[in-house]
Amino acid sequence: MFAQRAADLVEEVARDQAVGIRAAADLATASLAKGGVIQAFGSGHSEAIAMEIVGRAGGLVATNRLALRDLVLYGDAPAEILTPELERDPSVAQRLYDLTPVAPGDVFVIVSNSGVNGSTVELAQLVTARGHGLIAITSVRHSTEMTPRHPSGRRLMDIADVVLDNGAPYGDSVLSLPDGSTYGAVSTITSALLAQLFVEQVVGDLVARGIDPPLYLSANMLGGDDHNNELEAQYAGRIRRSG
Repeated sequence: MFAQRAADLVEEVARDQAVGIRAAADLATASLAKGGVIQAFGSGHSEAIAMEIVGRAGGLVATNRLALRDLVLYGDAPAEILTPELERDPSVAQRLYDLTPVAPGDVFVIVSNSGVNGSTVELAQLVTARGHGLIAITSVRHSTEMTPRHPSGRRLMDIADVVLDNGAPYGDSVLSLPDGSTYGAVSTITSALLAQLFVEQVVGDLVARGIDPPLYLSANMLGGDDHNNELEAQYAGRIRRSG
């Protein structure tokens, strides 16, 4: 049952978000063609989608991931700050941005199923105010039914230049029990699909421009490490892979 519901949603998202994927790829391709980097951020389970974009075999090398743990790894915050509630704190966004090797022409992809948490919305406002293109991967349905947690009253989808809707229902789950409880979350599946469709379009666009896309090989393939290290060296100081 879950497999069929997920498969139906995958087909729906791939069809309905084609125009958005095209627009998102236009932003990213223009940035990469000028030496820019795709900066990806997600907290909670959405961090998995940022990882789908950054440092992944078959993916683009010119990518960097922001994570709330950067406040500890690269800043002076104590490890105790890393609580589940941290993603709701708008004040951490500026510190996170300041710790990130960002260039003016970089494009951001911010992932949040709910699209309402303070750190997510504040970071979105911050990057757009600084002139970065912003792509959001979110659930429009879930976000619409949530009360924003940011003081501005805004949601991620209100701020982004391009919104990619993962199609997840309110509450994320697609299966239910007689008592009304639900299970079978789908947002990770559909958001990962959107991330890969986005990368596919960017790679195709770079090739169409006559640019050789800098793509990762699996580190578990013969020669993978040498290939990847050579490409990463071209972005020294711009991307990081720890954390």
